[in-house]
Amino acid sequence: MTNDVWGQVCDALRDTLGKSNFVNWIEPLEFEAFEDGVARFHVKTKFQGDWVSRNFGDQIIREISKLGGKVDRLAFSVGKKSSSAAKTAKPAPKQVATPAKPAAKFEDILTGAPLDKRFTFDRFVVGKPNELAHAASRRVADGGPVTFNPLFLYGGVGLGKTHLMHAIAWELKERSPELRVVYLSAEQFMYRFIQALRDRQMMDFKELFRSVDVLMVDDVQFIAGKDSTQDEFFHTFNALVDQNKQIIISADRAPGEIDGLEERIRSRLQWGLVVDLHPTDYELRLGILQQKVDQYRLQYPELQISTGVLEFLAQRISNNVRVLEGALTRLFAFASLVGREITLDMAQESLADILRASDRKVTMDEIMRKTCDYYNVRMSDLLSPKRSRNIARPRQMAMWLAKHLTSRSYPEIGKRFGGRDHTTVIHAVRKIEELKAQDSQVAEDAELLRRMLEA
Repeated sequence: MTNDVWGQVCDALRDTLGKSNFVNWIEPLEFEAFEDGVARFHVKTKFQGDWVSRNFGDQIIREISKLGGKVDRLAFSVGKKSSSAAKTAKPAPKQVATPAKPAAKFEDILTGAPLDKRFTFDRFVVGKPNELAHAASRRVADGGPVTFNPLFLYGGVGLGKTHLMHAIAWELKERSPELRVVYLSAEQFMYRFIQALRDRQMMDFKELFRSVDVLMVDDVQFIAGKDSTQDEFFHTFNALVDQNKQIIISADRAPGEIDGLEERIRSRLQWGLVVDLHPTDYELRLGILQQKVDQYRLQYPELQISTGVLEFLAQRISNNVRVLEGALTRLFAFASLVGREITLDMAQESLADILRASDRKVTMDEIMRKTCDYYNVRMSDLLSPKRSRNIARPRQMAMWLAKHLTSRSYPEIGKRFGGRDHTTVIHAVRKIEELKAQDSQVAEDAELLRRMLEA
């Protein structure tokens, strides 16, 4: 096999593996020689050779065989190219020349966490519940000096954390292509850590993560309780902060609320800016649907949607934006198949299962039980005449939640709370509203309890 044949193999692999896999893994390979059924390549790291062999070896051998080469296996050498190979190798075709770019070991990790092209800032609908998170993400994406480190985004499922992280990565890569931007989930971080331990490549692992310019870790709550992974994450975090490199983290809870997270990690995650993505309100959900409709009309220009359908969906599906968008996708797909206008009747008929799931009612018992657990008080105390602050505040919070999450009237709520008068409930609701505006802790407690009950 010659370099010309290898060039033809690369052309075929570019089509079958896709651009990202080709650029990250195949393009950096340097063909050296073909002897006794073994195709030999030069690689920059052992990890690169192991990865190519494990994930793409069969495809490479198959493509070589199609061109008449009899290859039994691939072999990879690390370090300097042999002098004999340097003398005999012909000039490689332009498309497979090794480009001047970061070492392949950096590119390795990007392959494991591809970015979603849909998740850009242009497609992120901004509203009051997420405006601070969006503004902070935009600031980080603008590049320049690191102003807060880390940026910690947290919130429930389907509120836009992953969307914002992908958007930051896309923006940074577009503005500064030379930056080493690594995005991965905490689960992938743990998997690569365990793999490095198993393969005795911890030095490569440490060097890789400490050489990035921007590290983005999604769903960091996943490493809670995993001591060895937390330890490595802690040292990686410190090394990057010492180098003034940007770190962006997401989780489903605030750092202080993640059980099983080491105190030293919890403390460091709170160093920078911690931003909550609040549950979406009606206006934001409606805006998201309207943007999605504009996108779908490019794909289904002939379809019509009746007035009131989007408003109906925004009102009925309130807990999860992904479910909301999925419902709209189903409607457009169904309408295109049957050739009908999207009407309110069609929405109710074709989305019956989603609507039923979204109609889960929060009960008074759930509210009282969750509130007692959250504030660590007994149910008997919550219903008792006790007026001490450590009992009265949780009671007022539970009444406020009951008024906002159920259809119960003030007298009905008062009756459930130990037979209290409706004026007591009115006072409790007003008191929590006042405290939410004045005390950030009360506001955070209210939102967290609401999310827990609506989940």
